[in-house]
Amino acid sequence: MHCLKLGSRIGLTLRAPLVVLMLGGAASATLTVAANAQQPIVVASTEKPSADNLNAIFKNQACIPTKALTQFDAPLTRTAKRLNDHEPVTIVAIGSSSTGGAGASSPRFAYPSRLERELRQRYPDSPVTVINRGVNGEDAADMMARLDEVLAPKPDLVIWQLGTNTVLRGGSIPATSDVLQSGIARIKATGADVLLIDPQFAPSVNAKPAVNDMVGMIGLVGKQAHVPVFRRYVAMQHWHDDQSIPFDRFIIADGLHMNDWGYSCLARLLADDIATVATRSRTVAGIKAQQ
Repeated sequence: MHCLKLGSRIGLTLRAPLVVLMLGGAASATLTVAANAQQPIVVASTEKPSADNLNAIFKNQACIPTKALTQFDAPLTRTAKRLNDHEPVTIVAIGSSSTGGAGASSPRFAYPSRLERELRQRYPDSPVTVINRGVNGEDAADMMARLDEVLAPKPDLVIWQLGTNTVLRGGSIPATSDVLQSGIARIKATGADVLLIDPQFAPSVNAKPAVNDMVGMIGLVGKQAHVPVFRRYVAMQHWHDDQSIPFDRFIIADGLHMNDWGYSCLARLLADDIATVATRSRTVAGIKAQQ
């Protein structure tokens, strides 16, 4: 199975990559890289992070929606039903270093941990557990190889972040499409929902022209498989281009990974979109019950 030819034909309006690496005075953190490539990359902030006030740390930049660009156009049927019925929800996040939390000051600031907190605030009557299965450096084929591990907790939702490492290494986008389609089918066969996250808008990624094709392919596969895609690339581009937030406010000095504020905002927007899907599902169910 091969993906459709990508590029201008898929109708995406992504801007040309912007190659900028911002270092020095404006940055409020220093980079510490572990000797072992499989260890997380950690940013040691000069200010103590507060779980409840990240905006104050990062110059009061607002974490606001991206004008409906990140809203899902496909349902999360099982997840929405369990949230609306106040039942426990198990989410497994699979991905590479930006799922594992590289760039965060501690594991509790990785996006899966922040997402769990955000969803628990919105649904206090539904015990929500988000399990982090991110591994530094992996591509889609590596993640596919450990899908049994991901599915072992019997998740209601699998959030699959992919594409960045393939772009950085010049890997095959059609091959990634094949793996992605097979993985979605396996996850759906268990009854779990699937949610995709595309690459990040960051200097190191934007320097690779193939990022546009990767973003387009993930969107196309999501549409064909009828699974939602969180358009991280567009959301982060909105922060930088439309809100005029410098890269060093949400990307660490390596030009690739997000910092605490970036992960927190990502999780907040993701939780908002999941909640919107659940509300929509509840509304539709209510209308049907009245008919």
